[in-house]
Amino acid sequence: MNYALIMCGGSGSRFWPKSRKAFPKQFLNPLGPHTMIQLTFSRISNLIPIENIYVVTNHNYVDIIREQLPELAEDNIILEPMQKETATCIGYSAVKFLKKDPEAVMIVLPSDHHIEDEKEFISTLQQGLLIAENSKALITIGVKPTRPETAYGYIQVGKKINSEWPIDTYKVKRFTEKPNKEKAIEFIEDGRYLWNSGILICKASYLLKQYKKHLPDVYESLKKMRDGLDTDNENAIIEEEYRKIEGISIDYGILEKSKNIYVIKSNFRWDDIGNWTAMERYMEKDEWGNQVKGKFIHMDSRDCIICGDKRLIAAIGVNDLIVVDTDDVLLVCRRERDQDIKELLNRMDQYEEYKNYV
Repeated sequence: MNYALIMCGGSGSRFWPKSRKAFPKQFLNPLGPHTMIQLTFSRISNLIPIENIYVVTNHNYVDIIREQLPELAEDNIILEPMQKETATCIGYSAVKFLKKDPEAVMIVLPSDHHIEDEKEFISTLQQGLLIAENSKALITIGVKPTRPETAYGYIQVGKKINSEWPIDTYKVKRFTEKPNKEKAIEFIEDGRYLWNSGILICKASYLLKQYKKHLPDVYESLKKMRDGLDTDNENAIIEEEYRKIEGISIDYGILEKSKNIYVIKSNFRWDDIGNWTAMERYMEKDEWGNQVKGKFIHMDSRDCIICGDKRLIAAIGVNDLIVVDTDDVLLVCRRERDQDIKELLNRMDQYEEYKNYV
């Protein structure tokens, strides 16, 4: 059977101060009435039965998930004892799927991405499931870049395969890290690079074979976790093995090393909305170029992103600022410095009196 795994463990630090460790981006609703995880759940439920949709997370977010996804069964929340990056949480989830269904095919997707044209999204995943069921391969979803984005990873496509498939599909030539602006421009001009959406489709059994080959230490821990499932010592075994694992992303640990990986070139609109400047793509501009959510009045202020909750924000003679006001934190940042928010949080974490604000 087919299963969906929604990853819900990230902190969304670049969206601070709206996004916090205790209430990260996936639980916010920056673009409308529904939160990002609610939209993700709703989208995938058009393809995968609700009883086969799982969320992998940690204890900090269980109550929020229960509140925001009341349709999700308690047994469909996969709890990690600690965070050890995506290779660990996906591997652990694959083990649980295989315990239930030796033929399990899984769609792994982030909880906090913005996707438009849901019909095209579902068609793309359906093709991915078909490929996964009939081949020994890992399938990723690529997105045609529309701008030289430096916040995303890229996939270089190789040879096109099986022209009978309705959506163009290629062998992956290589994965690349987040590029600088010059390199991102080169990627777009080259025409053979796609954004990496972070969506993975594969047979759970084939995925674990990749762990055995490329992450043998993690694989040994996953085997012990599998043997511990449904025993009296399950929780203790899972925690013990998690502690042994050195955290690594599935991109580094598996995808960049595996040989048989396909990428489907999607036709739906996709966006990570990973930082405040990304919001400019979805907020209307006033006649001064300001993009505002909340109460705002100004004199001679231009090209600012303003986001407030309750208080009026007033500005005089400022340009190119990000201003985010919450109950306990006010962020004022130059637009071109929004990538430094993560570093600011690292500094705050060093001071006991500021840790509660991170």
